[in-house]
Amino acid sequence: MTAKKKPAAKKKAPAKKKALAKKAPTPKKVEIKTRPTGASVDGFFAKQDAERRDDCKALDAMFRRVTGEDGRLWGTAIVGYGQYVYTSPTTGRSGDWMITGFSPRKQNLTIYLMDGFEKRKALLARIGKHATSKGSCLYIKRLADVNPAALEELVRQSVATMRTRHAGQA
Repeated sequence: MTAKKKPAAKKKAPAKKKALAKKAPTPKKVEIKTRPTGASVDGFFAKQDAERRDDCKALDAMFRRVTGEDGRLWGTAIVGYGQYVYTSPTTGRSGDWMITGFSPRKQNLTIYLMDGFEKRKALLARIGKHATSKGSCLYIKRLADVNPAALEELVRQSVATMRTRHAGQA
């Protein structure tokens, strides 16, 4: 009995190599889904229940004092103050983002401090009941649970750091 031989595979012609000058990739500016809208901040506050609405108005007043800017609605549920160009350290992509802000979520008031919390542990200890994310989110149930002076100082320091870090942008 003779074994059948497999047909010889056809050899592919070598692909032509194009001479390409290798350049460092330039970061792409991408459209982030959450961006400033023309929606009314006051209209957004009016949709909250009474306690959340009062907290939103108090936070808005504090953020205006600290930043010297009016809040803008980012997406459908974030009130942001200021703006800078964020560049992802992992992908190099960039897009516009707020310097600071807050969102009255169902479970918590989320306060966005874009430079994080690492250098502010002592100040966080003075705030009162809260939780933080690994990144830039400070979670509190209601303003009555926290020390308002400590919260304002935390926001003030974060805004100052972000403005120094991103001076000349936006």
